[in-house]
Amino acid sequence: MQLGIQKSFDIGDGRTITLETGKLAKQADGSVVVRMGNTMLLATVVSAPDAKPGVDFMPLTVDYREMFASAGRIPGNFFKREAKPADLEILTSRLVDRAMRPLFPDDYHADTQILIYLISSDRTMLPDCLAGFAASAAIAVSDIPFNGPISEVRVGRINGQFVINPTIEQMAQSDIDMIIGANEKDIVMVEGEMKEISEADMVKAIKFAHDAIRVQIGAIKELAAAVGKTEKRQYSHETHNEDLRAKVKAACYDKAYAVAMQGNPNKSARKDGFKAVFKEFWESLPEEERTPENESLAKVYYHDVEKEAVRRMILDERRRLDGRGLADIRPIWCEVDYLPMAHGSAIFTRGETQSLTTVTLGTKDDQQMIDTAVIQEDARFMLHYNFPPFSTGEAKPMRGTGRREIGHGNLALRALTNILPEDNPYTIRIVSDILESNGSSSMATVCAGTLALMDCGVKIKNPVSGIAMGLITDAAGKYAVLSDILGDEDHLGDMDFKVCGTVNGITAVQMDLKVDGLPYEVMEQALEQAKQGRQHILGEMMKTISEPRAELKAHAPRLVQIIIPREFIGAVIGPGGKIIQEIQRETNTIISITEVGETGVVDIASADKDSIDRALARVKGIVTVPEVGTVYEGKVKSIMPFGAFVEFLPGKDGLLHISEVDWKRLESMDGVLKEGDMIQVKLVEVDPKTGKFRLSRKVLMPKPEGYVERPQGGNNNRGPRQPRPQQENKSQE
Repeated sequence: MQLGIQKSFDIGDGRTITLETGKLAKQADGSVVVRMGNTMLLATVVSAPDAKPGVDFMPLTVDYREMFASAGRIPGNFFKREAKPADLEILTSRLVDRAMRPLFPDDYHADTQILIYLISSDRTMLPDCLAGFAASAAIAVSDIPFNGPISEVRVGRINGQFVINPTIEQMAQSDIDMIIGANEKDIVMVEGEMKEISEADMVKAIKFAHDAIRVQIGAIKELAAAVGKTEKRQYSHETHNEDLRAKVKAACYDKAYAVAMQGNPNKSARKDGFKAVFKEFWESLPEEERTPENESLAKVYYHDVEKEAVRRMILDERRRLDGRGLADIRPIWCEVDYLPMAHGSAIFTRGETQSLTTVTLGTKDDQQMIDTAVIQEDARFMLHYNFPPFSTGEAKPMRGTGRREIGHGNLALRALTNILPEDNPYTIRIVSDILESNGSSSMATVCAGTLALMDCGVKIKNPVSGIAMGLITDAAGKYAVLSDILGDEDHLGDMDFKVCGTVNGITAVQMDLKVDGLPYEVMEQALEQAKQGRQHILGEMMKTISEPRAELKAHAPRLVQIIIPREFIGAVIGPGGKIIQEIQRETNTIISITEVGETGVVDIASADKDSIDRALARVKGIVTVPEVGTVYEGKVKSIMPFGAFVEFLPGKDGLLHISEVDWKRLESMDGVLKEGDMIQVKLVEVDPKTGKFRLSRKVLMPKPEGYVERPQGGNNNRGPRQPRPQQENKSQE
């Protein structure tokens, strides 16, 4: 029996995507299975029949989860089941949320949940590029109101050619990694990293992705039509008092406009000014009208009035809330080496946004293990973003790392990833603590991270700066692109477009829209204006430090890396780790070994160069193949009646026979050498059968005058050796 409805289409390179509904999760308002190759995602959406009392926003929850069974794996955690979402799952959830949230009707306030499960993975591609597509299709086959459909795709560029939803293998060769979200007409979301590409190339990539998205949207519409879910549910989630709305606007608009025109750069002062306007209005109302219900509505109406006044002021006066012009950047000051014990540190302050950032260098043992259903790898570069409540003047509990912190940290990490040196041997952790926030704290993290890396002495390819761009539009098509937006301009505006890059090009972008879409001409202007802003910010940063320090800080770990043959890895480690632990303990170093093909990569780290040199000598000694005729500095390990055993290389002992100690004849070893003595010896022979080493000391000494060599072997006239008579084998009796 055939269940469900399917729609399939080619993405343009022979690969096929299939949409299926009506087979799984039929009690959800909408459910769709998306399949590409052997990768399958199940997306479901459920929305409550009505809104909860007092809710005046869209309570949307988006969760993306990867089932380990999808890749034929059992979770590696203690509980052996899927636990809290990994960072990659949270980031994928955010990709979907940011694209879809603005497209729900403003007056729709019912609890809505979108769940996306990875149910099959062929581990050849990253499934996040299908998540937004699946979620949008699930809504399309439901009766939930939505101003879509939309879709998302990943776009890469390999050897100059753009590719839609490239494989993991292809992504390793790509200089672009972007997720694009769009409806049929406009772009709604952009996120990605690049290897210093131009603004023009970025726009080309987005347009290429948009063409692919239009095909996917067509398939979604066909599926919805086949299901018959073209009519959406009726709802009424808002109750209004139009008379009160009119009173608020009449009494407050001009006053709010005047506050906006003051151009006060102090956020708190502006906030107090706008609050005073509402307070004056509320107190002017008759006592009988000042009910809790009216107060709640009045605050909503006043927020709309304040938003309209600020937006009109920007559009008509071409000036900003803090008095700046549209393209002006707030004052910047920077400082490096602020924290004496950090390996690298920097303060970056732009206006009322401030980041204190540190860089810590570690070894291979400090790598972060990434373990998801699709990806298993060790990350050697980490960036963590913290947003404490005092940064915005608030007092509230700290509940651990939230989705916002993970998202902002990931954006900064992507901006800096491609400027790290190719031969970087260190594990690097950057931590950004936001001490003040009034717009674009993630971009402050990028700038502070660059400064801290240079302060640390990491040989980055090029410094990176970041800027957040905003947008104000009206129904008549008038618009203003804002550089270096304030928190209020982000809240009251239509776009938050973050752009990071070097002098050579863009390294990361993130764009969120609160309107239906962004025309390409506006995007191109925003990118060009962002470029000018980035260059200005970079110039200010370079006044503090213009290139990486020549040397690491005195207390920073030095790391030396050597390559050894794979067969010597066991010898360096020793039984149960005995040898490597001994070397670490005696030299005060940290040593890690990684097997790479037919070689072993040995990392030796310490803050002290002498310690590294001693550890390096020990390791080299272990892997060095002794050569006959070579002179070594050895340590007497033990004294025997017939000579001494000398460690001439780490872990390699040879016999120094009593006859090889000195030219003169020695009757015993008493008083000649003692344990611990350092002596020079020459390797004169390696026994071909046993592999034992024979050493000589006397050959390095001057031969005494008149010395006569003793005959070798004593009396040589004994005649030929007679064969030994055969003995009976008693075991055979």
